[in-house]
Amino acid sequence: MLPADAKVVSVDDHIIEHANVWQDRLATKWRERGPLVRHEDGIPVWHYDGKRYPPLGLDAVAGDDPTEFKLDSKKFEAMRPGCYDPKHRLEDMDTDGIWASLAFPQFPRFAGQTFLEGADHELGLACVQAWNDFVLDEWCATDPARLIPLSIVPMWSPALCASEIERTAERGARAITFSENPAALGLPSFWSEEWDPMLSALEETDTALCLHIGSSSRPIIPHADSPTPLIISLMSLLTMATLSDLVMSPVFIEHPRLKVILAEGGIGWVPYMLERLEQVWEKHRHYAKVNVAKTPAECFRDNVWVCFIRDEAGLAARHEIGVDKILFEADYPHSDTMWPNSRAGLERALQDVPDDEARLIAGDNARRLLRIP
Repeated sequence: MLPADAKVVSVDDHIIEHANVWQDRLATKWRERGPLVRHEDGIPVWHYDGKRYPPLGLDAVAGDDPTEFKLDSKKFEAMRPGCYDPKHRLEDMDTDGIWASLAFPQFPRFAGQTFLEGADHELGLACVQAWNDFVLDEWCATDPARLIPLSIVPMWSPALCASEIERTAERGARAITFSENPAALGLPSFWSEEWDPMLSALEETDTALCLHIGSSSRPIIPHADSPTPLIISLMSLLTMATLSDLVMSPVFIEHPRLKVILAEGGIGWVPYMLERLEQVWEKHRHYAKVNVAKTPAECFRDNVWVCFIRDEAGLAARHEIGVDKILFEADYPHSDTMWPNSRAGLERALQDVPDDEARLIAGDNARRLLRIP
């Protein structure tokens, strides 16, 4: 069970950016085209370089009754202040029993795709750096011990990615977020050598690579009648595909110190997927151009960590996965969050787990991986 003094670390939360994140940081020449909020009937709608980006209501529902969830956009006043204010976030973390938090972007999307898709990448680079400066100088500076810096990168240029990793790592960033499948965004796949500068920079700075479900902007939509809950329920399949892609590729052979976190993909599927990958690799590696230096299971053990919010099947199979490979996530303030009962829910899930294993899963694995004091 989870000891009372164990510190819980969430490796997947989200920041709802306040209206002045970019306007306070961009050079004057960029401000009119950079991200800004225009209120429409009280709803904060983002505008960026001539395009309109209405927010999704499910992105800020911490504390809401699930029977009242809506896809409609919410006013800032209707959200918990912890969604966009770091001081209130810390208060909500205390309520939730969370000691430390790694948070992903919202308006830039999970991997910064918004700035990739923009036509002007000079502006995009300025916006990427402004978001990272906001995280380092404002969000995480509120409590550097508990709010762990994560950066986004200019995805259109591996060399610029490497430079931004080095810049933000020097200032304390512990991770970046990137696409689970860059090829789906029109970029080179993980099999391409073009990503070597970025991956080498991650190794050299001991920075983790977070791949969040949905960061390929390609959800699984079985048919035209698919409602949102059906699409959400299939999201972990994207993470399964990402793991398969990575362990079959040369990535972990060429970059043996790379640390990959598969965010919000669950863990219950891992034993089966590793078993299946081993079977396929054993029979088909002889003729196919796949990694043959290490088995898929070896790549997973050396380089990959998986995350869960609620996953009884995965915790039951924790020894097959590897107790040291499992991380917890609270997903505040998104619709999967258990706030304000994340620690209580985790305690119930770990009630039959030995104390030493419970400590690892709840926070110690994340503290070692992300270098949290």
